[in-house]
Amino acid sequence: EIGSITKQFTAAAVVQLQEAGKLSLDDPLARYLPDAPHAHEVTLRQLLSHTSGLHDYFDGPEQEVDALVTQPVAFYRLIARIRDRPLDFAPGSRWSYSNTGYILLGRVIEVVSGERYVDYVRRHLLEPLDMRLTFTLADTERLQDMAVGYRHEAGVLRRSPYFHPDWSGAAGFLVSTLDDLARWDRGLSGGRVVSQAGYREMITPVHTAEGGSADYGLGLFVNAVYGQARIGHTGGSQGFTTADEYFPALGLRIIAFTNLGDKTPEAGITLTNAVFSALHPAIVAAWSQPAAGEDAAVTARARATFEQLQAGRGYADFSANLRTRLEAGLGAGLAKAVGPYGKPDALVFKGTQASEKGTMYRYVATFGPGV
Repeated sequence: EIGSITKQFTAAAVVQLQEAGKLSLDDPLARYLPDAPHAHEVTLRQLLSHTSGLHDYFDGPEQEVDALVTQPVAFYRLIARIRDRPLDFAPGSRWSYSNTGYILLGRVIEVVSGERYVDYVRRHLLEPLDMRLTFTLADTERLQDMAVGYRHEAGVLRRSPYFHPDWSGAAGFLVSTLDDLARWDRGLSGGRVVSQAGYREMITPVHTAEGGSADYGLGLFVNAVYGQARIGHTGGSQGFTTADEYFPALGLRIIAFTNLGDKTPEAGITLTNAVFSALHPAIVAAWSQPAAGEDAAVTARARATFEQLQAGRGYADFSANLRTRLEAGLGAGLAKAVGPYGKPDALVFKGTQASEKGTMYRYVATFGPGV
């Protein structure tokens, strides 16, 4: 299962349809799905770039979502999970990853093309690139050599629960092989899926009104690691984590597939980082040096605050206002996100920048190879 790497296929399909004159990325969603939530407020481009403000339909208690995703669900019931919710923010003002945008885009593709999403992807994306070993979650029971997904639950490695394709669709229901995904990468970047201009649009980071660059284009992250520009995407499902990463300055692509669904850290992206470190140790060593002007006392305090966030208690180094918010529930979510990483090997100082509230000190926490 390649999970959210599926999103670049969906994004490419939308760009294809724009190049065919059948839609525009700046059209409102209402032009195609007038009854969708907030359809008159958001554009297709905002759905593609996760800047729409639509809440993620996967949001909810983990045990509840785990039980739900094993069952079939109608499209309208997925949308009903977020229909009555306000936008998380004004469209275009911020960036927040939302699978909701991509299942809506899957339906837009169907409306515009007159084909089922899965048929459109096969006829217009997979077959032209001879991708014969890329399927969907609905096909997995008949596939030979299909990997079995696992994840840790309460410290015990268990087979992951079934993930019904209705729950991921155009946001993440493809399964593939390393070779087939490499074919996709060559075809997409080489102008065989969309035009070179279309591909440049996909890899151009969007800018938000409040946050500047979102480090995300159309279905692709556009960021940096170890000081190197990187274009790609990760995927994660109940029992799989994957990553497909390209380093344009080095002409290097690293793809990792794993059948481990743990998210802290994700095995897929960790492996691509570790492989990069093995291939380019000098680049990583240079990046690992702290920036000039490090203040040892500030670094010590940064470590203490990070450990408080990991523990989910204490918060002695935070302001009264922040401490109240952390104790009221924000801290529990942060502890769940960063606690499982364990004690960091190092906090690498990356410089300062002025902000309205004073000086911001930037650090990268490292936890071993690739993390």
